[in-house]
Amino acid sequence: MTIQVFGHKSPDTDSTGSPLIWAWYLKEIRGEDARAVLLGEPNTEAAFMLDRWGFDKPEIIDDVAEGAPVAIVDTNNPAELPASINKADIRSIIDHHKLVGGLETKAPIEIRVEPLACTATILHKMIGKDLAQAPQGIKGAMLTCILSDTLGFRSPTTTQEDKAIAHDLAQDLGIDIDGYAEEMFAAKSDVSAFSDAELLRMDSKEYEVDGTALRVSVLETTAPAQVLDRKDSLMASMPGVAKEDGAEEVLLFIVDILKEEATLLVPNDRVKKIAEASFDKSVSGDTLVLPGVMSRKKQIMPVLKAG
Repeated sequence: MTIQVFGHKSPDTDSTGSPLIWAWYLKEIRGEDARAVLLGEPNTEAAFMLDRWGFDKPEIIDDVAEGAPVAIVDTNNPAELPASINKADIRSIIDHHKLVGGLETKAPIEIRVEPLACTATILHKMIGKDLAQAPQGIKGAMLTCILSDTLGFRSPTTTQEDKAIAHDLAQDLGIDIDGYAEEMFAAKSDVSAFSDAELLRMDSKEYEVDGTALRVSVLETTAPAQVLDRKDSLMASMPGVAKEDGAEEVLLFIVDILKEEATLLVPNDRVKKIAEASFDKSVSGDTLVLPGVMSRKKQIMPVLKAG
């Protein structure tokens, strides 16, 4: 049976590119039948990557069949995976997030989790010298994933390994990193075609803190005004999205890549209490600016308190 390789729901660039990279390696180097799939529509930056490097958009799947072989990249959280994931035959997990628990495997598996900024960095290390056989598109996807997850090396999650591998890939591809990152972030910043609900779910993770179910959403952009101009309608859409998704609140952080700060929308008293307890700041209006905050994984999720 074909191994389906996928990342998390609401796929960003890493959860779109890393399945393509690992499926290529499994098929072309290891000789296993594998293909990349997605658990939702890719965001605008991921779509840019697919077009720029000549990939067809992978099939979007809703669930997995019982006993189906799968390889998981860029998550180990069952809440971010298909509902039937524990009925599938999980063959491998490759990730750079904290271990959550809850996944069950039918046999010992290949598992690798490292404290790096990007799953594609780990894949680069695992593929090793075999990467010389990879087409340009695979290398381009790797570079795009790393620049995306590190926000062009601005994110505090960035490591020297991420930087070194990105520079090696850029040199191999003949690409100027700064110029290419600008193209990527411009694509990511154009959210005009998306509804409020789509924006709230575009780069989003389910998270429970002190018994409160939250949807923690991040929009990384070089044009924050484009999102902030929709502040009122976004906040009006939050209760409906939260109810549909089984959450009590939606937290939306708009990350300004160039200014290196995040703005949290504060639609009600409960979010205000969460914000004040989590970031030790007083909230006087419907936004809270957080200088230096750029990483959900490192600077937002670990400090969240219910208030």
